[in-house]
Amino acid sequence: MRQKDRAAKQLENQIQRRIRGQKTLDYSLPLRYLSMKFSLWRFSRTVLTTFCLLGLTAASGPESNIQGMELKIGIVQRFGSEPTAKLQLEPTKGDRLKLKFKAGNKQQSLVTKNRVLLETVMQALPQADVEEMVVLGTYRTFETAEDSANKWRSQGIEVEIAQPERWQVWAKRDVYSTPLLRRLLLQNIQASTKEKVYLDTKVLKQVPQVSWVVDGKRYSPDNLEISTDKNLIRVNKSEKPENARLYAGQLNLQPNAYGTYTLVNQVPLETYLRGVVPYEIGTDAPTAALEAQAILARTYALRNLRRFAADNYQLCADTHCQVYYGLNGAAAKTDKAIASTRGKVVTYKNELVDALYSSTTGGVTASFSDVWNGDDRPYLRPVLDAATNFWDLSKQSLANEKNFQKFINIQQGFNESKWDAFRWHKETPLEDIIKDLQKFLQVKNSPHAKFKTIQAMAVVKRSESGRILELAVKTDKSTFILHKDEVRSAFAAPTSTLFYLEPLNKGKAELWGYAFVGGGLGHGVGLSQTGAQNLAKLGWSSPKIIQFYYPGTQIQIINKEIKL
Repeated sequence: MRQKDRAAKQLENQIQRRIRGQKTLDYSLPLRYLSMKFSLWRFSRTVLTTFCLLGLTAASGPESNIQGMELKIGIVQRFGSEPTAKLQLEPTKGDRLKLKFKAGNKQQSLVTKNRVLLETVMQALPQADVEEMVVLGTYRTFETAEDSANKWRSQGIEVEIAQPERWQVWAKRDVYSTPLLRRLLLQNIQASTKEKVYLDTKVLKQVPQVSWVVDGKRYSPDNLEISTDKNLIRVNKSEKPENARLYAGQLNLQPNAYGTYTLVNQVPLETYLRGVVPYEIGTDAPTAALEAQAILARTYALRNLRRFAADNYQLCADTHCQVYYGLNGAAAKTDKAIASTRGKVVTYKNELVDALYSSTTGGVTASFSDVWNGDDRPYLRPVLDAATNFWDLSKQSLANEKNFQKFINIQQGFNESKWDAFRWHKETPLEDIIKDLQKFLQVKNSPHAKFKTIQAMAVVKRSESGRILELAVKTDKSTFILHKDEVRSAFAAPTSTLFYLEPLNKGKAELWGYAFVGGGLGHGVGLSQTGAQNLAKLGWSSPKIIQFYYPGTQIQIINKEIKL
């Protein structure tokens, strides 16, 4: 007992030193030290491999290496989350599917000209399995989750970013790998900070098991590699043939961090862009806007390869990354824009920029810190989204509520004036607002979630671009603040944080609800896809459009001097 007590105390002391940020070395736990060293080695090796693939070493030029670089995109992220999930894989005409997997210790291969139906069923476990992790925070976006993760790392806590539903920061599972370590970590964090951390514990009695049938025989390994002779595969999540999406490259079905599976598309970078540009900005956009989108999409992909490290792939295929739906929407016009900008990226001081963009800014772009936590990027700052500068942001700051409401009620003169999402007015009854807010707070495991009614809401702080930084909510239980992009998650009505609130009574004494009066669609940081199209129609080139939305940046062909 004494030895166990001493061991537990030793672990507790080490965790406390990590939380306090002390630099004292502790050699009593060499396995954890080696784990950290191995993680750093593995990260360094990954970066080196990426540099080699990109042509950022002296061995070869960048052009040929970019052409051959493959990305790993999670196109179906949580297959098996539904009790009876199904997924159809099909070769194109005259081709065949090649399936590779392990059966026991042997590698097995199957070839078929027919479609293959992957399906999951819930399989009972021989005995209940306990799965748990220390959740250090839940967030709407990767950017804010990453800022939180960096703060934990600065305190000596090893973490990873996951996305079981919303983005979360977890204590690293292979470091805090025992119930004792997890509880000691949780106990010490709770004792020394006010962060809302908790232990997420699930008792699993059954798990999803994937299987498929070829030539009358059923197979059910956890990992499956799918390829074809033509490097083209149709994927269909429904039973309607018209819903199938065509993907180039190879597919891998693999387990993820949430007890389900991910279907990952391994695809060359430039081919990946053929499945992004048409869905992000459309095929009818002017050429200069398409070129700008292609350059930004390439930059964004190369800068964000770390997003899904916890699940062993790089990017997702929806708006949490960039929309990527394969080759169905590929068109000659978008293919030409991709080819004409081949290898081009946006840089600032020889480093890839954070190439954020959104559908519609609402008339003014936002700084990075208007939406997310973390350091501002000098090239992401408020810009009046108009071809002529008719509103001086330095003299009429949108942080001022009167200025903001005047600005948001101007309809004409902006790049987006003719766009439906440019301005909006949405009236929402109080009961709907309450339901949305309760759901949001419950997901965050917030102590404020157990309220019954909202008594008042008010914007208490705005940024220079007019984005809401703090919104106060008074309920029958407490008063609390929603920060930045939390506001979009907490309520269904606003499609951006560029709005003001108007209380509504509807002729009654009591509060009926609120009008959300605002503009824009999305975070509003960086390029406006709508605004870029208008500027292109006015004759602006793609470099001029990019430098308008990202002041002080350059467009370069990727080379060994550029930092990822």
